[in-house]
Amino acid sequence: MRLADLLATAGLDAAGASDAAVTGFAIDHRKVAPGTVFGAFVGASVNGEDFIRPAIAAGAVAIVARLEARVEGALHIADPAPRRAFARLAAGFFAPYPPTIVAVTGTNGKTSCVEMTRQIWRMAGERAASIGTLGVTTPDGSVSTGLTTPDIVTFLGNMSGLAREGVTHVAYEASSHGLDQFRNEGLAVSASAFTNFSRDHLDYHGTMEAYFTAKMRLFTEVVAPGSPAVIHDAGDGSPWTAQAIAKAAARGLDVRSVGEGGTFLRLVSREPGQLGQVLAIEYEGEARKVNLPLIGAYQAANALVSAGLALASGVNASAVFDALTRLQPVRGRLERAALNPAGAPAYVDYAHTPDALEAAIAALRPHVAEGGRLIVVFGAGGDRDAGKRPEMGAVAARAADIAIVTDDNPRSEDPAAIRAAIMAGANGGLREIGDRRAAIAAAVGEAGARDIVLIAGKGHEQGQIFGSGETMRIEAFDDVEVARQCAGGQC
Repeated sequence: MRLADLLATAGLDAAGASDAAVTGFAIDHRKVAPGTVFGAFVGASVNGEDFIRPAIAAGAVAIVARLEARVEGALHIADPAPRRAFARLAAGFFAPYPPTIVAVTGTNGKTSCVEMTRQIWRMAGERAASIGTLGVTTPDGSVSTGLTTPDIVTFLGNMSGLAREGVTHVAYEASSHGLDQFRNEGLAVSASAFTNFSRDHLDYHGTMEAYFTAKMRLFTEVVAPGSPAVIHDAGDGSPWTAQAIAKAAARGLDVRSVGEGGTFLRLVSREPGQLGQVLAIEYEGEARKVNLPLIGAYQAANALVSAGLALASGVNASAVFDALTRLQPVRGRLERAALNPAGAPAYVDYAHTPDALEAAIAALRPHVAEGGRLIVVFGAGGDRDAGKRPEMGAVAARAADIAIVTDDNPRSEDPAAIRAAIMAGANGGLREIGDRRAAIAAAVGEAGARDIVLIAGKGHEQGQIFGSGETMRIEAFDDVEVARQCAGGQC
């Protein structure tokens, strides 16, 4: 594809563009080859403009950068928002894409929703895939990408590759970082969804308002007016939910609310069972009963958002509600990992925010036998929003019967300092066992027949991160596997 044609397709100024053939796109100068368009962006720790000269020396035909960047020897595609301009150019290069693409944003539940939507599509006979925290999941397997929302080149390349493989339906997670950095641009999104909003990532966004604004870019800029917007409404009067609905409506989106306060899919009642729950749902004036094989209120919320997306993408209602009864658990999301010798189950969940931790505890509480205890093991990641640590401690002290504070991914921070910040929010009542394996062993070992163990924070992750930059090391650690080992007396 010719550079001038790509610029014209993207609606960018093609003045001075050569007839050079574009062979690829890169944001890492080490991946530049002759014919590459290089994105030189100013990041939090690395300035891509420092690598413009090496990129040109390696054969870059164009550099997308700020107006003030110095570019000699290649076309300077200058733009006040270079990440967005780069994404628009790259979108034209990697096309075509699967015809049905939906995006999910929100603080919690994104991973579950895109995976459940993929499952519903698959059960309805579609070739479907999902992209997010669990990687790229296709009809043939999954591959990890290491990020909830990968960089724009990887993202568009994955989408293009899925189209070549015959995938027609894709659900992807639209994280706040990805939306803020234009990592999801250029695609026609058939429908979008918003799960919920609570504190997270303030180390990056600074304020809740800035964090919410980043999330809302999905509604206000990414999707086309008139497309369906599925929004979970818990019926609790959340001002964030009200704002999301207002912003979607102002953009001209087809708002379809789901949940206890929903008007599209209304959750009338929810009855917990031993290994699932019965949902009473009202849809198009008709009452329906769904035996959802997943526990917890937030899993019901995720299932309804996913059902809303499937309906919005054209799946028959009967097929959608039938699929809900056959959903499989999502890796690391209230995943039942093991039973200890006393018969106490241990669950693993990705909950790493105060709201998510409280929701996971609330999901398991109805399943604790009379006289039993809910034992929670949790920590907080280093180099991330420190303000949520005492809030998580307060949640655990209030909602759990026994709470053990341990290490999550300390990264470059002192693990003991992270634990101390968590403990400070509890005013006593928390136990501290820094070594994560030892903490899990203690919880699983003392759980009786009437108890339940929740291991929160890392979910599907396969390693524990220590240090950062050149000193970073990742030690193999899987909460599910460790729980099984401890239940089997191998800790």
